[in-house]
Amino acid sequence: MQAQTIVFSPAPSAARLRPVATEVDLAWRALEEIDYGLILVDADCTLRHANHLARHELSRARFLHVAGGRVASHTPLQADEFRRAVGAAAQGRRQMLMLRGEGDPLPAACVPLFEAYEGAGGPVLLMLARQHGTQNLNLGFFSRTHGLTPKEEAVLRGLCEGLDVQDIASAHGVSLCTVRTQVRALRLKTGINSIRLLVQRVAALPPVVPVSLHLAAPMGAHALL
Repeated sequence: MQAQTIVFSPAPSAARLRPVATEVDLAWRALEEIDYGLILVDADCTLRHANHLARHELSRARFLHVAGGRVASHTPLQADEFRRAVGAAAQGRRQMLMLRGEGDPLPAACVPLFEAYEGAGGPVLLMLARQHGTQNLNLGFFSRTHGLTPKEEAVLRGLCEGLDVQDIASAHGVSLCTVRTQVRALRLKTGINSIRLLVQRVAALPPVVPVSLHLAAPMGAHALL
């Protein structure tokens, strides 16, 4: 009796088992990696997508909220201004809007996401400004790259938020001399002698999101509807 040879197919590799992301998936992921609130709406303010920072802002409902599947403002005056800005952007005209709530206003840009030949009434991207006090991963990257200590990073964060050395000393509970020593260390380690240029350098870094926020954020806008 002749022996039968059994040939086993190789196990599929992890690369083949991994689902392939579509271009749409990659586009949404790109929005999630940007450290600014981004909201995609239709001309009638219907919410189509929001990245993690925008979802957080909408859930807090300080400036904007979602009602009946549409992004809206709180007061009638602000609501009319918001709808006009989105409507103008849906006609191809970029707008800048100051959203008002408790505390400082939040600047928002309304950007049309369609070409002129496609006609009016297309989708609009709302781009929310980064707010003071929010976590800025760029500064952490910058600090580690230049070997800054946690206290030096805290001083740099204060400078980037517009505080002077006296304000930083008071906030940290240390002497003015201590903060000035830390500022000298910032200049030495970064090779940038001007504090103004140092702040500009940090502000110009790519807007990368903190990993903790990215992992915790739910995908899509359905959680807000």
